[in-house]
Amino acid sequence: MERDLAVSIEGEASKAFLGPRADGELLSTRGHTGIIEYRPDELVVTARAGTLLSELDAALGAENQMLACDPPRFGGKGTLGGAIAAGFSGPARPWQGSVRDGLLGVELVNGHGERMQFGGQVMKNVAGYDVSRLMVGARGTLGLILSASLRVLPRPEYTRTAVAAVDRVEACSRSLNLLHKPFPISGSCYVDNHLYVRLSGNEAAVEDASETLGADLEVEESFWGQVRDHEHPFFQGNRPLWRVSLARGSSLHSENYQEQLVEWAGAQVWAYMDEAQSMIELGEGEYAMPFRNAAVGSSKPIGTEDKYVRRLKAAFDPQDIFNRGMVV
Repeated sequence: MERDLAVSIEGEASKAFLGPRADGELLSTRGHTGIIEYRPDELVVTARAGTLLSELDAALGAENQMLACDPPRFGGKGTLGGAIAAGFSGPARPWQGSVRDGLLGVELVNGHGERMQFGGQVMKNVAGYDVSRLMVGARGTLGLILSASLRVLPRPEYTRTAVAAVDRVEACSRSLNLLHKPFPISGSCYVDNHLYVRLSGNEAAVEDASETLGADLEVEESFWGQVRDHEHPFFQGNRPLWRVSLARGSSLHSENYQEQLVEWAGAQVWAYMDEAQSMIELGEGEYAMPFRNAAVGSSKPIGTEDKYVRRLKAAFDPQDIFNRGMVV
């Protein structure tokens, strides 16, 4: 490859709002689609990077299965490669696992032009597993993902949502307590002064848990998809929206952050705030990143340490070919 070559990797551009945009010539994965292998009995599916998540949903749904992770679909345009590169997870993350947890293996092209394969297609194969996980959240800066293998789970037979009208402090307390309860929880969300808890599993277990937690309001079936895919009315604001990752038990207490949607039993917070408010105090392992409508130049996450990122970049793409200028 030429030394001055720069390539900007893009699928369906479902997350084009994330800044900054990568430098270089566009390399699209839109034509690199399709399921390569699906083994319902072994709970694993392998597909090309440009494959729509909605296509995977349809194929797995026909076998009454689903992805073990639950990344946002972003209006039906989210792709497998984009889900891995971004690393975002929906409300089910604490109980169902993240994209990193569900990833079994990847095939990619690195900055040396080498085609490489890490991990495998079966859950028992752990060779190179950590290398595969490095691709999650790297935003394409370590190489071009060609295909990936993901874990699959049976679909729950029954789902119900318990709702409680509470303030943020009470919602945080209840969410933390739920992490230690033997309930079949598959998602939590606090928004508009209500705590929503999704229960999924066999009907008896769901009904027992629902009776304990209470179900005060009817919840539209589309609610959880709207939250996951950022189609809920909360996400339609015009102010800068930030994603804040917190340690368990932490919260944004400042009165400046009244507009919040909280997931993951308090560990993931979406908050509207301007740049001055965004200079928040974070603990070890916590970070904040601008998500939508943030000013150009303010896209570097707060609270991250980049020396490890630089080392990985030097190993996988020393000439800085892939997604140059992209923050990871």
